[in-house]
Amino acid sequence: MENQVFSLLEIIGNQPEWWIFPVAGLFAGLLAGCFGIGGGLVVVPVMVWVFTMMEVDDSVLMHLAIGTSLATIVPTSLSSIYAHHRRNAVQWPIFAKLVPGILAGGLAGAALANELNFPQLKTLFSFLLLIIAVYIFVDRKPVGHRTLPGRVWMAAAGTGIGTVSALGGIGGGALTNPFLLWCSVGIRHSVATAAACTLPVALAGSTGFIVAGLHADGLPQFSSGYVYWPAVVGMAGAGLFGAPLGAAIAHNAPTAGLRRALAVLLMIVGLNLLFT
Repeated sequence: MENQVFSLLEIIGNQPEWWIFPVAGLFAGLLAGCFGIGGGLVVVPVMVWVFTMMEVDDSVLMHLAIGTSLATIVPTSLSSIYAHHRRNAVQWPIFAKLVPGILAGGLAGAALANELNFPQLKTLFSFLLLIIAVYIFVDRKPVGHRTLPGRVWMAAAGTGIGTVSALGGIGGGALTNPFLLWCSVGIRHSVATAAACTLPVALAGSTGFIVAGLHADGLPQFSSGYVYWPAVVGMAGAGLFGAPLGAAIAHNAPTAGLRRALAVLLMIVGLNLLFT
């Protein structure tokens, strides 16, 4: 065990780009707390860049980036959930109705991603990033004109959210929040409940990517399937600080300018990934 720890420290010391892990983790935590969206929008492009620098084989690079992103969302989402729960903003009955579908969708998304190759996954994530960026920039919230559907349709909605989110390595809040707004849930509660829904997406998705990649070739040391633990540890610690700060911003400050700046950044990253 001691030799493994020293080996890990040696690898970290020989990878100067690893300083980006805590920075990306902090930003991911801010996003999770402030907007109720998973930090995978930031983490996946960072992982693609880092794994390219590490010369990870293309056959597993995008899968590893997505699986690692989902794993980093687990501790970040816990911190975000706690911050919103303290303000009595999470609607737990809604959460309970969405969770079964989200868990099933998260596993299905991981299985589907395992069948796609690097260019297909990269293109899929790039388009998902651009769509979310446009949604954030326009900032046109769905008009609530109906109540929440029954348990079966809530589970179906959760399945769709979980599948798409796991495929893209994102927490699911970017999809859950518009859905809840459309169902006449208030913005404060929709953001908080969407943040809570990132946890089951991340748990199911990361588990699925670990299982799917158990026998994959070309994975770096300290990986479990398609999850790279040094990145998870480096990002998760910083994300735990960023999530409460983001939640405080969401509850106490106007965020219109911040949303548009974030949208522009995501557009740039999405286009860069798409054409690189």
